[in-house]
Amino acid sequence: MSLSESSRSSQPSIDKHPNREICHYSNLLRQSIREQFRTVTQDRQGKVNLFTTATTELFSIFLSAMPPDFRQNHTCNSCWQFVARYGGIVTIDPDGKTTPVMWNPKLVPEVYAPAVGKLASVVAEAAIDNVFLSDLQTWGTPVTGIWEHFSVVPGEDLVFKSTPIYSTYQTLAQKRQEYQMLVRGLADFSLQVATQAYSLLSNAQLYRSEACLGIAKWFLDLQQQRQSVRNSRLRENLTWLAVANAPPGYCHIRSGMIGTLLEDIQNELTFQQIADRFNAKMNPLQYLRPQAPPKAGNIAQAEKIVAQLQTAGALDRRFAKLEDLQALWMPHPTAPKVESKGIFGHLQTATTKAQQQIDLPSIVMTWEKFARTILPTAKTIEYFVPASQQAYMALVTATNPEAPPIIQWDMLEDRNPVTWYFYANGSSPNAWNLRSNTYCPVTAIVLQPSLWKDAEKFAHKGEKAFLLLQNAKDKQYQKGAGFFPESLKSEYHSIRSTMEAYAQNAVLAGKDEATACGIGLQKGGTWDLILLRVTTSDNLQVNYQLDRWD
Repeated sequence: MSLSESSRSSQPSIDKHPNREICHYSNLLRQSIREQFRTVTQDRQGKVNLFTTATTELFSIFLSAMPPDFRQNHTCNSCWQFVARYGGIVTIDPDGKTTPVMWNPKLVPEVYAPAVGKLASVVAEAAIDNVFLSDLQTWGTPVTGIWEHFSVVPGEDLVFKSTPIYSTYQTLAQKRQEYQMLVRGLADFSLQVATQAYSLLSNAQLYRSEACLGIAKWFLDLQQQRQSVRNSRLRENLTWLAVANAPPGYCHIRSGMIGTLLEDIQNELTFQQIADRFNAKMNPLQYLRPQAPPKAGNIAQAEKIVAQLQTAGALDRRFAKLEDLQALWMPHPTAPKVESKGIFGHLQTATTKAQQQIDLPSIVMTWEKFARTILPTAKTIEYFVPASQQAYMALVTATNPEAPPIIQWDMLEDRNPVTWYFYANGSSPNAWNLRSNTYCPVTAIVLQPSLWKDAEKFAHKGEKAFLLLQNAKDKQYQKGAGFFPESLKSEYHSIRSTMEAYAQNAVLAGKDEATACGIGLQKGGTWDLILLRVTTSDNLQVNYQLDRWD
C-alpha cells in the first residue's frame, strides 16, 4: 500500500519516502488488479457471470511468493480481506475454462510476477463452489486514512439487485441447491434420452409441447457440451455456467414436466403411453396449478410476501380495452364520405359496384402466411361466427397501471400487465354476445401478451393470436382474476396455492366496458371453422379459411 493522492500534500511524497520504490510498485499492482478486472468483466461482449472457488489462504500464498522486503508493506488487514473475499473469483469461458478476474502476472511489475502468477494459477485450478453475487457498489476498501488498498468498482450489471423475498445470501443458497439438483438430473438422464425428448417436443407431437421445449433444448445443449469435454473439472464448470444462466425452474429437471417425459422415455414406454401421460399432465386445468386448497401456513406466507413486495394493489384486475393493447392489426380508418352535389351523385359507379360484388371461393391458408401476406393490405376483416362452441377469450389487465408488476412479462422499464383467459372445452357464441352464422367485424388482432416484446424469452408460454370481435363480451363471467399461477413472477412460486385460490375467486372490474374479447387461435394441431372475410385496400372482398398456425 502507499500514500493516497488526497493526503500527499500533508505527507512525505513517494520520492522522499524511505520505501518509495515499494510504494511505487504497490501502486502499479493495484492498477493491474483494476485493469484485469475491467478487462475480464467489462471489455467482453454479452453477460458476464462470476463464480467463487474453493480456495483458502490466498493471502498467505501471495505474501510468501514475494520478496521478503516487500511483505511488511503488504501486511494489511484491508488488503487481506479483499484477497480473502474477492481473490478467488473467476469467470467461465464457453469451453469450461476459468479465468481469475483479479490476477494476471503479465500486467504487474516483475517484482510481483511470481506472487500474482502463483495466485492466478491456484485460483484457475481450483474447483468452483458457487456463483458470486454482491450488492456492494465497491468491492474492497479503497482508502483508510492515508493508505490505499486493493479494491475494484464493479459495473452496474455486476451489482446484485436483492429483493424483499430474495436476499443475496438466499439467492446464493438457492443457486447451490440448483446446482445439486441439476447434477442429479444429468446423472439420471443420458444424452440419448435428452435427444429423444427434444425430438418429440420440437416436432409438436405432444400437447402444449412449447411449454417444455425451452428447457428440453437447454438440457440437451448442456449434455452435448459436457460430452464434448473429457476433463471432469471442465464438465463441472460448464454445469455451474448453466446454473448461473438458467431461467427460473430449469435446473429442477426431475421435479418438472420435463422430468416426467425423460423418465417415461428412459423406462421405454410406447409413444402412445408417453403422449397420453404427457397430455394429461399438461392440461391447462392441471399444469402448474395446485389441486388442493391452500393451507393456513401458505396463506400467512402469502400475506407476508405480498406485503414485502408491496403488490397488493397489483392483484386488482379488470377487463382490458383496445387502448391497453399492442395490436398487430387494426381496421384502416374509413375516409369521410363526400356528398355529391350532382343529380345522379347517389348512384354507384359500375366499377365500384362490380368490385363490391366479386365473390371468390375461400382460400385455405395458414395463419403465418395470412399474417405475412394479407394483413398488411387488409382494410377490414370479419369473422364468421359458427354455431358450435369455440375458443372464445378475453384479455385482462391491471386496474392500476402503476401497480408493481406481478406477471412474468411485465417489467418496470417496459410495462405489460395484460393476461388472457379461455374456458375449458370452449364456449358458445351467445355466451359472448355474438350471433351465430353471421359475420362479425374484427376490431383488432393481437398476439398473446407474452409475445409483444421479448418473444423468445417467453416462447415456452406458447403462441396464440387473438381476433378481437365487435361487441364481444363474456356474458357468463362471474368470477376469476384472469391469470394462472404459472404466469406469475418467480417470487410467488412458493405461494402459488394461495394465489390460485385468490385467482379463482377474485372478480374482475369493467365487464360491461370490455372491448378486448374475441376468438383465440393457438399454434399446434389443425383448426375448424376459422372463416374470415377480408376487404382489401382495393375494395375487393376475399374469403379465407385458416386451417393451422404454420
